[in-house]
Amino acid sequence: MVRDPDRWLTRRLRAPLPAPPAALRRGPLRAGAFPSALRSERLTSQLGVALGVAFGVCFLTGLLSHLIQHPPGWFFWPSRPVWLYRVTQGLHVATGLTCVPLLGVKLWSVYPRLFAWPPLRSIAHAAERAAVAALVAAALFQVVSGVLNIARWYAPMPFFFTTGHYWVAWLAIGALLVHVGVQLPVVRAALRRRAAADRDRRAAADRRRRALLTGVAAAAGLITLTTAGQTVRPLAGLGLLAPRRPGTGPQGLLVNKTAAAAGVVADPGYRLVLAGPAGETSLDLEALNAMPQHTVHLPIACVEGWSQGATWGGVRLRDLVTMAGGDPDRATVLVESLERRGRYRVSTVPPEHVRDPLTLIALRLGREVLHPDHGYPARLIAPNRPGVLQTKWIERLTVRTPR
Repeated sequence: MVRDPDRWLTRRLRAPLPAPPAALRRGPLRAGAFPSALRSERLTSQLGVALGVAFGVCFLTGLLSHLIQHPPGWFFWPSRPVWLYRVTQGLHVATGLTCVPLLGVKLWSVYPRLFAWPPLRSIAHAAERAAVAALVAAALFQVVSGVLNIARWYAPMPFFFTTGHYWVAWLAIGALLVHVGVQLPVVRAALRRRAAADRDRRAAADRRRRALLTGVAAAAGLITLTTAGQTVRPLAGLGLLAPRRPGTGPQGLLVNKTAAAAGVVADPGYRLVLAGPAGETSLDLEALNAMPQHTVHLPIACVEGWSQGATWGGVRLRDLVTMAGGDPDRATVLVESLERRGRYRVSTVPPEHVRDPLTLIALRLGREVLHPDHGYPARLIAPNRPGVLQTKWIERLTVRTPR
């Protein structure tokens, strides 16, 4: 009978496994196969800290974006300040791109450990290596899929990007926290270490490592500088790597999905259906334009990281809610598009956005009637809301007021 099961299990997990035949120790498995003096625990630790901070910020801002688009019952997202989502999503994409050089050099600094001998020292060591493999795979998946999404190139992804990116993010952050917990003593020791022996040789290696870290920081900064122009207008001229350029597109505003791609054709007999406690009615464009008109300046902020401010004109959503017999301070509005397919053809506007006077059913962009690619004949524009939820080509508004 085992008197102490925990101690017995620990001994079993850490018991040495049989060593592989020495004849297999060839190529990258041989001793001294990676002689570079640039690699060190201190370098790996410094890169790990930077990558952990960038990945953590990216995870939190990405989680926020997911909650805004798919809100659980407890979640609240305000309508003000109007620029908040623009900043958080821009930060999400910027830190995700910063992870590209950080992750690449971090993997370079540790990949010789893949060929450590013996490959598996114990069951516990095998489990640790499997956890690291899961972390690396998840991190690479997040970075690659994120870059593909920014470029709107979905062909290499046989899955819905948002769902895959969201769930693998949880896997990555969980594996990262476990890895940090295991490696924290090593990192702290490496960052504090000041060796006295062989100072000249170590000083030369430290200079090379500092040059490498400077290069990584410069690469991360350059990527940020040459992509931030898609949301930071003063940097637009430097946006060499940015897939979007502010000021391009119909009426000088960027577009992700065109009317042709959505299968929407302008109908001269268009009518907006308005349903609520007072019943159902329909309004043509003449009736909508006869209502009190308002002008707001709000950004379109897309999940791909680009954003651009624009001036919109139209009818306040709260006025339409009142017309439908709803309470604009408490009502929720279901917005349906003429688009027949698409995961975002229907969106829900919560009370905090319905009551905000900046939320419009827009009929104009600037002084012009909406271009079809911007949602003609009518679209939603609301403050502090992702672009995918700013429903275009509106067909129906259903007002729901809680009892």
